[in-house]
Amino acid sequence: MSADRETNQTMTDRDIALLLADAADEVEIGIAPYQAVIRGGRRRRARRWALATAAALVITGTSGTLALAGLRDGNGVEVSPAVTQQSTEPLTPEERHVYEPQATVIATGIVGGKDWSVTVDVWGAPRSEGEAWAQLQRMKAFGEVPVDARKSSQLVGKYSFFARRIIGDGKESILTENSVDTKDEMAGTDLDSAALSLDPKHTTPQRLVIGQVAKTAQEVTCAWKDGSSTVARRVAEGADVNTDESAIRPVAGSSANWFVCVGPEGTTFDSVKVTK
Repeated sequence: MSADRETNQTMTDRDIALLLADAADEVEIGIAPYQAVIRGGRRRRARRWALATAAALVITGTSGTLALAGLRDGNGVEVSPAVTQQSTEPLTPEERHVYEPQATVIATGIVGGKDWSVTVDVWGAPRSEGEAWAQLQRMKAFGEVPVDARKSSQLVGKYSFFARRIIGDGKESILTENSVDTKDEMAGTDLDSAALSLDPKHTTPQRLVIGQVAKTAQEVTCAWKDGSSTVARRVAEGADVNTDESAIRPVAGSSANWFVCVGPEGTTFDSVKVTK
């Protein structure tokens, strides 16, 4: 070791950087807070790229900014790193819509001369018990408390949705709600749905069907008791919501797409499935 030390007294900054990179490549590093969603092989490749590019990498707090230590080239001249990386993942509870839901209108129409609409509110997932407690207080103020959330801690790591309907000047009512683990995603022909009446008193047939499907679903078909059927096809994000339109559309904050089927007057719901 002493001989090596003597022969390497003139080692350049570049040589040291390369040795640090080789050594660091053998060290398993915990998930970086600025990009916690990176997993598996992608995470490993990202680490190697960062080390090969910068030789020294510092994460500054939890701001998501990567600070690169000063480097010198083979001639000892200081150079600036060519690339820095900024996390695009929302960090604050406000940016993640933890305390204020995102609202998306998924259906509108006219029944009995009155306008009706269905809106989906989505609350972002709290990351701590403190955020969950504060979120639950805000939910109570909105009148949107998950039925299964007996304790605020049960909301940690879950986003919550509430589908609301209003008819004319009447009071908004919650049609369906749930809290979903952010790791759970619908796939293939997965489908959750509810058949509803377009009458606040539920005296008319169930000819409104709403539900969730996987992001990959292109078409949902609803069948009615009179033998007819309605096809809801996926539309682009931001597409207009037209009167009595059946469609599949993205909902802000939701890991699934939502669909709406509106059936003919006088008939009632029979079945629904993903057909494409």
